[in-house]
Order: sequence, then C-alpha cells, then structure tokens
Amino acid sequence: MTTHIVTLGGGGFSMSRDGSPTNLDRYLVELTGRRAPMVCFAPTASADDASYIRRFLTAYGSLGVRTMVLTLWTHAAASVARLPEADLVLVGAGSTANLLALWRVHGVDRVLTEMISRERTTVLGGLSAGASCWYQGSVTDSFGDVRAWPHGLAVLPGSFCPHWNGEAERQPVFTEAVANGLLSSGYAADDGAGLHWVDGELRGAIAEREGARVARFTASDEPASGGLVIERLTPEIL
Repeated sequence: MTTHIVTLGGGGFSMSRDGSPTNLDRYLVELTGRRAPMVCFAPTASADDASYIRRFLTAYGSLGVRTMVLTLWTHAAASVARLPEADLVLVGAGSTANLLALWRVHGVDRVLTEMISRERTTVLGGLSAGASCWYQGSVTDSFGDVRAWPHGLAVLPGSFCPHWNGEAERQPVFTEAVANGLLSSGYAADDGAGLHWVDGELRGAIAEREGARVARFTASDEPASGGLVIERLTPEIL
C-alpha cells in the first residue's frame, strides 16, 4: 500500500495561536483515507512534555480521530508495542538528536521501518525535529548552537532545514553545509509549509498560507553558482 511522509518546517496545532488544528493537521488526517483513523503523537523530541501532549489531545480530539501517545519516559515497551496500531504518526518539535537517540535505543526506528513496508496506507509526518528526523541530515539546535547534523533516519533522501523564515541563523548554516558537502542536497521550508512524499518520491510542496516558501538546495560545481543552486517550489495552498 501507500506510505505518505509529510515534513513541515513548522506550523499545525503546535504553532497556532490558540492551539487549534490547522489545515496542515487536517491534510495529514485526510491522507489516511479512514473515517476515524488512529493518530499517534510522538513527543519524544520535547521529552514527552505533558503540556505538549495535552495540546495535541485537545487539537486532534476536535478532528474526529482516535488518539494515542508514544511515551518513552514511562511504560516505553508497551507504548512502542502499540505503535503499529497507528494510521498516522505525528512527530513533534524539540531536539532532533535526543529524539533519534531515544528512538534507536527503544527500537522505534525499526518499528517505523516495518510500518512503512506494511500492506496498508501509513502516514508519517511532523514539524521541525519531527520533520528533520526522516532525512539523511538536517540543521539542528540540539547541541545549543545551530549546526549541520548528518545523522538522520535516512528514510527520505537528502537533507532538511526547518523554520527557514522563523530562525534566520539556520539559513547560512544550511546553505554552507550543502555547498561544502557536509549535508547532501536537500530542502528548506518556512513555518506553515512543507513537503509531501509518497512511497519515497516527492509529490510536491504544501502550505497552510500564502507566501510560505519551500525550496530545493543542490550543490553545484559551476563557478557562477557560488557552490549552490536554489530552486523555489510552488506549494499547494491547503
């Protein structure tokens, strides 16, 4: 069956002013093709922050879905065992490095890989750290400073930079890392925008508002390129 992976620079209920779901959240739910899909929120990158979990439950509870939460600080084994019940796995923001370290220790990466290959539609997605984790590498502030970090799950090809418009210090780090080869060619997305992949192939860019940008950054040896070719993608406005 089909595996959708939606990677957002930011946005959705996590960044809405009142915590309500946005069209990005609705888009993810609709991709499951189910009337009452099971949505699993993975708040690992925020250390299973209780307030973040409450915001998710409130936001998605209004969308007519069933909800569950992946918890790795308490009852981790039972929580990971339930993960395959999810039709949609939504990964929250926070520390990309901590998220991946914990997922690897608890076998979440293995379970997700198995879910991708199962014979049923699966939707995976997230914002910020929850988007960066799917790529080969990303730009992260997990270590205090902003740096390139080429240690993602590599479920998706290339690299990713979230918060392109929201955290300007990420821009020079990402462009330099792609140009010098520390990160492979990849994508950057504003808050409120992202990329939709289907079975490992890029379907296109999406956005919840006009003006939100998504771009592809490719290393180049051409003298006039400055080491980088930038291609703006035109997002579908949801």
